Amino acid sequence: MESILAQIADPSVLAPVIEVCAVSKRFGAVQAVDGVDLVVGRGELFGLIGHNGAGKSTLFKMMLGLLPTSSGEIRIDSEAVTGPGFRAVRRKIGYLPENVVLYDNLTGIETLHFFADLKGADKRECGAALERVGLAKAASRRVREYSKGMRQRLGFAQALLGKPQILFLDEPTSGLDPEAIREFYAVLRGLRDEGVTMILTSHILAEIQERVDRLAIIKNGKLQAVGTVQSLRERMKLPLTIELARGAALRLHIERLLEGLPVGRIEVRGEHLLIQIPREAKLPALARLTREEEGIDDLHVREPSLEDVFFGFSD
Repeated sequence: MESILAQIADPSVLAPVIEVCAVSKRFGAVQAVDGVDLVVGRGELFGLIGHNGAGKSTLFKMMLGLLPTSSGEIRIDSEAVTGPGFRAVRRKIGYLPENVVLYDNLTGIETLHFFADLKGADKRECGAALERVGLAKAASRRVREYSKGMRQRLGFAQALLGKPQILFLDEPTSGLDPEAIREFYAVLRGLRDEGVTMILTSHILAEIQERVDRLAIIKNGKLQAVGTVQSLRERMKLPLTIELARGAALRLHIERLLEGLPVGRIEVRGEHLLIQIPREAKLPALARLTREEEGIDDLHVREPSLEDVFFGFSD
């Protein structure tokens, strides 16, 4: 478990924008969130991952001030979410909930005008927001005619109204096809370049693996780990995999070549040879393999996936 002081001391975290201090939430006998400490820095794209029911959405709603905490404190941009100053902070926040509820009889542009009125945002932003999420050509269509992915993008557009400096995105790519997902993250990269702080949840671990700056793993309401994907890989001490192209026929030779190193499982997969090896033995193993000029056409080193890391911390 990560203390809040350790997270603030992390050199990769700039000025804290979101601070969750020993926060718990109980619904009757159910402990939905249990003593979570979390810090998200300014301009950071931060991922929050966990199983269904892990407490991610509950934590989001408490950070937004939509649910009271049972204990602990949450500060957004230095203001407590329960304090009088949070009303002004809330105007800087955009939120995309997991399940977007929209009015079917309104058009896309009318929907954004409605949300602009609620937020006190300039309606002149609405067209640009639709353009940014790829819905400009559907602006005059009724929402009832929108696909699930289009509804999700429209929900994202409303979250962008008012030029928020902090974005909460709960399962934001639900219903999006691969091309739309790529475009969505391109928008997030642009927002990050503008200094916007973003925190998102996702069930699709491969999707966020190379896209978030840092992430937190939550299980049964408890924070299990926080850090970059690479730092979590190193903490878990998960083995690397060296894949030798067309190396299956060389298995006995490779085993002799690597004698004395703490090699794990060696597996033949088609013509390829897969060798599991601890991180500390990577360079010695590569030194021996790359000295070989006979038979080894190519090799590739695979890091443990975010899925491997997730299950390592959550099991």
